[in-house]
Amino acid sequence: MLNTTNRPPRPNLTGPIFLYALADVFGLACVGIGGSWFIAGKGAVIANFPTSIAEAVACTAGGTAVMLWAVSHILRELAKQGPHMQARYDAYIAAHHPEKLRQSDDRS
Repeated sequence: MLNTTNRPPRPNLTGPIFLYALADVFGLACVGIGGSWFIAGKGAVIANFPTSIAEAVACTAGGTAVMLWAVSHILRELAKQGPHMQARYDAYIAAHHPEKLRQSDDRS
């Protein structure tokens, strides 16, 4: 479909990566909502939330934790695609830039 041979290969968007990305967006929203209290002194994004510094800190810290968790899982899912991506990249280089082919490491 969009995987043409004119550009280097890119990772595939899988279901788990998409779900972790949604969790990352949720965490970013929590950081934004909690951080708005520190800037405005009141809930600037959602009316009447957060109403105290404790809620603002909990929202910001929780959002940061969710973001770190989601990004670590996204990177793990992308790492699973590594061997397949390397093979596709080697094929792309061989087809479009044969002068830049990697030399094999069989020097035994």
